[in-house]
Amino acid sequence: MNFSHDHRYLFSAVAAMFVSLTVAVAIFPALRNQANYAPLPNQEALSAEAFAGKKLYIANGCVACHTQQVRSVAMDKVWGSRPSIAADYAGIGRTDVWRNTATLMGTERTGPDLTTIGARQPSSAWQLMHLYNPRSVVPASIMPSYPWLFETKAQPGPGDTVVSVPDAFKRGPGQVVAKKEALQLVAYLLSLKQTPLPDGTAAPAFLYQQAAAIASPGNADAGSPLALDGAALYASNCQACHQPNGEGLKGAFPSLKGSQIVTDESPEKIVTIIMKGYNARQGEGYPPMPAIGALNSLTPAQIHAIINHERSSWGNHAGPVPLDAVEKVIQSLKP
Repeated sequence: MNFSHDHRYLFSAVAAMFVSLTVAVAIFPALRNQANYAPLPNQEALSAEAFAGKKLYIANGCVACHTQQVRSVAMDKVWGSRPSIAADYAGIGRTDVWRNTATLMGTERTGPDLTTIGARQPSSAWQLMHLYNPRSVVPASIMPSYPWLFETKAQPGPGDTVVSVPDAFKRGPGQVVAKKEALQLVAYLLSLKQTPLPDGTAAPAFLYQQAAAIASPGNADAGSPLALDGAALYASNCQACHQPNGEGLKGAFPSLKGSQIVTDESPEKIVTIIMKGYNARQGEGYPPMPAIGALNSLTPAQIHAIINHERSSWGNHAGPVPLDAVEKVIQSLKP
């Protein structure tokens, strides 16, 4: 055999080597990975609406500014209860015939990480307002608006989803109505939650954690109720809707300033609302409040800190409620 005199031998040998290397370097490792990695047993597949929303998420370039990965460093703990693991992405299949798997892990955080946005911000009304004009709910936001996902109607139909946009942010007279694409994108965002690990499975540790500073006088432990920062907990769980000043948004989210529910001597109603949600004010145009306490797995001590922050802020002068009263209400809500 003389490669230099017969091109058929030369090209056949090169082709055989290429195929062999492809099998050894790419195909076999991929098959081994597929055998070793599987989705978490209780991971939920995307609904048809959420899958369509994922395609819109890609088409509108959301992945350019938002990640979906909680790294194992302590600074990422705000984005999820545990670092992301390979199994979180193992169930993601091809987008379609022409496009490969889209994990959408992202590369930068011009905007916040969205790994658990469905739990951190479970209000579809807030998500729709944020898409229409982010400044309507987050004044300092640099995120672009997506008005083409909405339309303005003088008289919305019975099946229309009306978005309670403050007048200052509307683009003309009439009511803002979400198009099908906006609802699909929100369905995808609300589906983004970390799947709990199976019982007995140890979560990866967050690295480079600093010792927590004690925020209370005396010798209280950093994890005790006295050390919890009610203002910080309010900011991370409630502020997006009810705003930093507690005044909410007219026609969208009710005010906590001067609220009888907040300042009531008994914490029963406010704790119930936090744990189970609230829809009694839909007749006034307010969307239902999600069960933020249950969705975010807030502890009685955290709810206690949030409530007492609200009772003593923005001109509210109600006295603090005791922790055991909050615990008693939460216990009564359990089946």
